[in-house]
This record gives sequence, structure tokens and C-alpha cells, in this order.
Amino acid sequence: MLVSTEWLQAHLTDAGLRVFDCTTHLVPDPVRTFRAETARPDWEKGHLPGAGYLDLIVELADRASPYRFTMPSAEQFARAMSAHGVGPGTHVVVYSAKSIWWATRVWWMLRAFGFDDVSVLDGGWETWTAEGRPVSSAPCTYPPAAFVARPRPTLLARTADVAAAMADPAVCTINALARKQHTGESDVHYGRPGHIPGSVSVPFLELVDRERNTFLPSDALRARLDAVGALKADRVVTYCGGGIAATGVAFALALLGRGDVAVYDGSLSEWCVDPARPVERGETGP
Repeated sequence: MLVSTEWLQAHLTDAGLRVFDCTTHLVPDPVRTFRAETARPDWEKGHLPGAGYLDLIVELADRASPYRFTMPSAEQFARAMSAHGVGPGTHVVVYSAKSIWWATRVWWMLRAFGFDDVSVLDGGWETWTAEGRPVSSAPCTYPPAAFVARPRPTLLARTADVAAAMADPAVCTINALARKQHTGESDVHYGRPGHIPGSVSVPFLELVDRERNTFLPSDALRARLDAVGALKADRVVTYCGGGIAATGVAFALALLGRGDVAVYDGSLSEWCVDPARPVERGETGP
């Protein structure tokens, strides 16, 4: 699931390897909190040798949705993956710059559509370049493949699932946003400040080394996630502002053997639109 820069450099010439830059930029916006922008120009200037670029804004999102980054249909996703050379017999490695959560978003999407042979590059672009490893500006040359989508509905939480979880003690619902966003103290929010009632705060950025873009050691991850009951709960649902950071917490749980976590795709961007859906301020849980 998590591969090192050393491992990846040693395997760059493997015939079935497919490496992708998934970076997306979030630019502060007074109307929509953040504006999403493609990082394709950065990829064109330099990327890991052979790597392609996956666009989370256009090709891997439902453009008809009012929310950003909404999961596309199985047909759309399969077309995109096929065009990028992902199919039977391939091993996908995803990476990103600035935050590893863009890579975990694609990791989760692939798993949600039934493809498990996918890994995340620990440290991403920052660690790769800091170590002086090779960089290329050459175009990607992966041949087309035949990706078959096999959706796993249990990995995708809908608004109704999250609403039902509020009154269900067997479900651990985790907010992956910053702690002050959870409590409602931050000016950065997704329509209304605060969190979904009953959810606990596990900021994704507290699960990684932000300078190196790497995940914390497993014992540190286990201590934080076990403290909120995520390792023992019957079901775990993660959310954030738009379904991105939430996949990072889901990935951390998968590293600890909990691969059944559901991500609320619409997250607070969808939840807060309806004033009838409650939002709470203050601390919740551990």
C-alpha cells in the first residue's frame, strides 16, 4: 500500500508499473473556501520518469455535480483509467506534491471501483526531489488498457448513511479537517462552521510529517486512531470539506488493517447546503 522512494526507483522499468502524479492546487477563495486548479503545468515541467498525470478536477470527477471532486460514474472512471493504461496486470503507484491526500484520493477511488493493486508513494514529490532522484519532462507513453470497474458501494458513504450514523454508537464518524475547523473556531468552513454531530476530530495533517509529506510510523497512527475508537468500531466513516483529506485518514486506517472504511464523498460541502442537517460546534469525543 505504501511504497518508498527507494523501492519505486528500483522498479521504474517494470513493464506493468503505472506511475501517476495526482497533484491538485487549492487556492483560497472568499466564495467557495478554496478554488481547485489543475497542476498539469507543473507536471509538464517535471515529474517522475514515465509518470502520467491524473486530473481530479475534470477527468476523475462528475462534472454535472454541484460539488467539487464528486466521484464519477463507473463508466467515466473506467474510460479514464483505460486511456491511462491501467488494467489487469498493472500496478499503480500514485504520488502528489504539497499534500499526500491527492494521492490517497486516487488510491481510494481505484479501490472503490474494485482495483486493489495500487500503492501510494510515501513522501511524494517532496521526498523524491529532496533525495536527488531522477526527474523527467517527457510525455507519458503508457499503452491503453481495458479497465473493468467493479464498484464497492460499502467504501462510499452517502448523506443518508452519515445522518443515520449520528444516532448509531457502532459507527465511528471521523472529521479529517483541522481541529479548529471541527470546533467551529476557524474562519475556514464549508457553509457553516463546525462538524457533523457525533463525529470525532482526527485531523489528517496530524497523521503525517508535513515537511517530508510522509505518514507517521504505524505506532503513532495506531495510538491516535485507537483513541477515538476507530479500530474497534463496527463501521468507520470519514469526511472533510470535499472528500479529499478524508481519504488520507481512510488510508492510514487501511495501513493498520482497517480496509473497510467508507468515505463521505460530498462531505461538508454537501452536508451544509441543507440547513435542516445539524452542525455542532465545540469538541466531540477524545
